Amino acid sequence: MQGFVNRAIQCFVRDIYGEDRWRQVVDAAQLGFTNFEAMLNYDPAVTERVLDALQDQLGTPRAALLEDLGTYLVSDRNMEALRRLLRFGGSDFEEFLLSLDELPDKARLALPEFSLPSISVSDIGGRHYLLNFGDGLPGFSFVMMGILRAMSDDYGALALLEHRMGDAGPEILVILADASFAAGRGFSLTPVGAVING
Repeated sequence: MQGFVNRAIQCFVRDIYGEDRWRQVVDAAQLGFTNFEAMLNYDPAVTERVLDALQDQLGTPRAALLEDLGTYLVSDRNMEALRRLLRFGGSDFEEFLLSLDELPDKARLALPEFSLPSISVSDIGGRHYLLNFGDGLPGFSFVMMGILRAMSDDYGALALLEHRMGDAGPEILVILADASFAAGRGFSLTPVGAVING
């Protein structure tokens, strides 16, 4: 599982901050190599060293880095496949939110070796939703903050997000202020260039 996570971090740093910055992170983390393989397993301590090095290099708190990673995973053009997977969760942002408890199973279909923490979504009324997360991937809730921000923009919704620690662990409160705040990004079930035979 850590291979996929580490590869995502590597792509994020290289695409956003450049190859030179990634090499600085590699050196500071004392990896001894420059590229992660998505399908290999790595000690979680390696991920921690990479994140520590990146945090020191950029002077950015860990939570903000992970949130930026989540935004990158949805909004960068190199990550269009993940955006498409998420958009299948619903025709609007509210439907998408309510489908998030199915995301770990969808991820396992695409990547059988990759296991996301469980996500529990509660509609607490008044267009307020509470997301709770299971164990298994430290910092995942912060990555989800970035994903949720990017997806609300993608759908054209105005959503207010609050990350907090609940009795059972990290949680995100989502307040859907306006479901049709702006025009969302275009999305089609058929990939661009695909031909449908009738």
